[in-house]
Formats: sequence, structure tokens, C-alpha cells
Amino acid sequence: MEEIRCERLSFCYPDREEDALREVSFSLSAASFTVLCGRSGCGKSTLLRHLKASMTPYGDRRGEVLYRGTPIDRLDPRTAACAIGFVQQDPDAQLVTDKVWHELAFGLENLGLPTPEIRRRVAEMASFFGIQDWFHRDVYALSGGQKQLLNLAAVMAMQPQVLVLDEPTSQLDPIAASEFLATLAKINRELGTTVFLSEHRLEEAFPLADRVMVMEGGRIAAFDTPQAVSAQLSRAGQAHPMYLGLPAAVRICAGVQPQGPCPVTVREGRLWLDGLFPQGVSRPALPEGDTAPPPPAEPALTLENVWFRYRRGEDEVVRGLSLTVRRGEWYCLLGGNGAGKSTALKLIAGLLKPNRGRVKVADGLALGVLPQNPQALFTELSAEEELFDALADLPGTDRARREGVEEMLALLELTDRRAAHPYDLSGGEQQRLALGKILLRQPQILLLDEPTKGLDPFFKASLAKLLKSLLARGLTLFMVSHDIEFCAEYGDTCALFFDGCIASQDPPRRFFGGNSFYTTSANRMSRHLFAEAVTCQDVITLCAMNLTANSSGPESGAPSSPPPSSFC
Repeated sequence: MEEIRCERLSFCYPDREEDALREVSFSLSAASFTVLCGRSGCGKSTLLRHLKASMTPYGDRRGEVLYRGTPIDRLDPRTAACAIGFVQQDPDAQLVTDKVWHELAFGLENLGLPTPEIRRRVAEMASFFGIQDWFHRDVYALSGGQKQLLNLAAVMAMQPQVLVLDEPTSQLDPIAASEFLATLAKINRELGTTVFLSEHRLEEAFPLADRVMVMEGGRIAAFDTPQAVSAQLSRAGQAHPMYLGLPAAVRICAGVQPQGPCPVTVREGRLWLDGLFPQGVSRPALPEGDTAPPPPAEPALTLENVWFRYRRGEDEVVRGLSLTVRRGEWYCLLGGNGAGKSTALKLIAGLLKPNRGRVKVADGLALGVLPQNPQALFTELSAEEELFDALADLPGTDRARREGVEEMLALLELTDRRAAHPYDLSGGEQQRLALGKILLRQPQILLLDEPTKGLDPFFKASLAKLLKSLLARGLTLFMVSHDIEFCAEYGDTCALFFDGCIASQDPPRRFFGGNSFYTTSANRMSRHLFAEAVTCQDVITLCAMNLTANSSGPESGAPSSPPPSSFC
């Protein structure tokens, strides 16, 4: 039975020449789990919003979207509200009340349900989602993961048949994101709810999906099983913008043995490695030259025994925090939602004053701050005007400003979106625009709060290349992030923020190589064979080294070619 069908759906926003959606046709069967992925701005959010009548964007639409054979815009209001649930990217954007219990009841009250039924549904959802311990808390006091779980629970209290989610884990730490996705799988498996999930975290989303849809330029480029889509994208290699977003097991297998099917999950990848090296490996670590840290430089910023709390009588959010970030260093601060990472960044930026301790920035170094919410920087009516605004009070000619803005638009891949209102951009495009506005002011120390939030894997690589070039010119980078893979790939120093201070700090390979959960999928997949291999390239390199060693001589006792495997 079909729950949702799109028939030749096309859509164009006002004042845009090109369609955001182009002849999109597909169907979602009952109780299916579909993952939607693609580059930022490819039309994912636009497509998802067309599945909920109250969230359909304004513009020129052709084609139809049907729910169980009825056009979405012809459903009666009650069915439209209940049958299709929608969870947005920003947890705060969907919350409407002050208390957790009231948020759960809010939608049911608007439907006019009897009080006993509201109480029953609220109690059931609170129990199902494990909300009992914070049932009476204020919404503002919840962590990001709790807020998003509350949004999901409030939607599920309406008993939808279809659940649509637009990158719901983009602002969650890795553990909270895993728990959220596991809850989605439980809803799909135990309640039979149809799930349509847009997600950049394909590592954990792929194994949950029955089918994966890939969008490019407003069209469907692929719609098949996770294994088939993985094979299609891995054959294309890095020429395809979504290749870098594939699960680590897929990319590692494709980098070692490009032919044949690849494992998708960490478990399958671990078994594949065991089949590749049945007698173990002779070279478990990368050469020392690949892991040696750079020589120390002068401090760019220093925190000495910093304490901070927001209100008198409350617990301290930052407790005795001490750290040093050196000039030219890329420093990554990781930790759970609500741990205090953003507070620490605000203390460094001077937006908050410590209750005790000292924050010291080296003389003559200008700070630039990218906040977690990029919309906090937007004041103009178009993307182009936002960039001009960044240069308004800086010296220079009009011609130099125009050239700077044109160069930045091209760098951010926003040239064709220059006239768009900032709020009409996708989440990833807003993040890029906000970053460009900060970079135009040429700071010497750049403070980034979740800079990869909402960015597709392809642009993450472009962002890393840009930041690396700035680091080579003397920029110092302090980044708060939940993006473990990004930090492991590009950071110089990684630190875990816990209980108000730094719990551990090391170069990426040593830092992630010693963790069980705050580590990369590549490390979890290969740690039983390779020491401190934390990126896909680390594992690919070590596999190649050991395969070469095994085939170069009989003394290793290993076969000259890898044995057959059920995965690759």
C-alpha cells in the first residue's frame, strides 16, 4: 500500500528563474524507512515541505503530492494535521510551550480531544520516549537532544501514519544523534510508521533504511536499496558530491578493492577486514612521520582557571577551565549537548565575562565569531547585501569591495543565490553565508560554533581546504563541533569538554584512538587491527601497506591475494 506518491512534482520559488524541484516522481510504501540525501540546496527541504500541507512553501507548483490517493492540499484539516508528522532541523523552532508536559499535550488540545484521552496519550508517549524523569521541567532548560526528542514525542502523540524529518540530528552530539536515530528505527519497527528522513549522517542512517533517495539539482538521481546506492556512488568515487558522505565501511572497501559489493555497517566492515587479513597484520600503525605533531608555537589565546555560571544560585557551567590555543593551530572542542562548549566559546569571544579566572588573547589579534545560529548575523535583504554589509566599515574602494564579494560568493558556491533573502536559503547555505560574512573581515583568530552544521560532505571538504589555506597564512582556529569525522580528519588538537572543563586533550589519532563512542566509524571498524587509525584514508593506507607486505614474500605466511569475502 502506498502512503505517499509524488507525480511529476516541480516547484519554483518567487523571483527565481530555475526550479527548485524538477519532475520529481516517487512513492513511499506503508511502514517503509527512506533516507533522503544530497548536497545542500539540492531541494531536499523543499521536497519534504511539500509532503505537509501547512508547511508547503509559497511559489509556482506543478504536479501533485498524494496521501493514500488524495492530494495533500485536499485533505480535511484534521487528517492533514494528524496523518503526516513533521520534525524540523532546529529543535527550538518547533517548541511552542514552556513546560515539557504541556508541549506533549499542545497538539492534542488543539484537536479538541477529551482530557482523559490527552492524558493517556501523553503518558504513553512520555513512557515510550523515556521522558518521565524530565516530564515537569522547563523546555528552555533541556539539552538539544532532549528538545529534539520532545519534538518527536509531541508529533508522535498525534499518531501520524507518515513521519517526515528534515535533518533532525544536525545540532545533536554523536551519542544523542545515535539515540535519536535508534528511536526512529524503533518507531518504524514497532509502530509501522512510514519514515522519510533527510540526513547528512549517512553512517548511521543507511543501515536503518529500506531505500535511499539521492537528489541532485532538484531531481532524483538515485532511489534504491542502501547497498545499491552505495555501489553506485562508490563507483563514481570522489567525483560525486555525496561520495564523502558514504559510510566509512563503503569508502574504505572502495579504496582497497573497488570491484564488487561493499559492507555498509561497522560490523560488516569489521568482518570484511577480518576476511582480508585472516592471520592479522604485520604493520598495525602508520609511520611516525605521519603522526608526529608540529612544533609548538606562541599562544594565541589562553584560559586560566575560568569559572562561569549564568545566574546566582545555579551550578557553574564552566569550572576551572584552563586551555591554550597556539598560533596557527586548529583546536577542536567536542562534548555532549549542554556540556558548556558554546559557553566556553562565548567567554573566549568576550560575549560573556568569567566569574573567576582570566581569558587572554594575544596582543593585536582580531577575533571573528561564527555563532551556532547563522541567522543571528543576518540584517540585510539578500545574500549579496549581507556580504557587502561585512565590508561596510572597513577601508577600501567600492571596486575592491565588489571584487571581494564576488570572490566570496564564488568560494561559498552562492553566486546563483546572491539575490535570495538569507532566510530563504537552505540551512547549509545559511551556514556558508554567515561564514563568508565573518571571513571577509579577515580575523586572525576564528571562533566557530558548529560550522559544519547543515553542510553536505562535499562542501565540508571545500570548507576544510579553505580553512587550511587560512591556517597556512597564520590564522588560528578554535572550533566547537559535534562532527567527529571532520575533527579527526582536519584538526590539530582535539579536546573533550566534560563537567565544565577539559577532560582529555590530544592530537586526533591519539585522542580518538582511545575512545569508544567519541570516535570515528573508521576507528571502530579497524581498531582491533590498526593502532590509532581514525580516518578512512588511515585505514586504506594501512590496508594497502599490509597487502603489499603480504604479497612481497612468503615469510609473512599470508596469502598473496586477499581471500574471498561475503561483502567484497
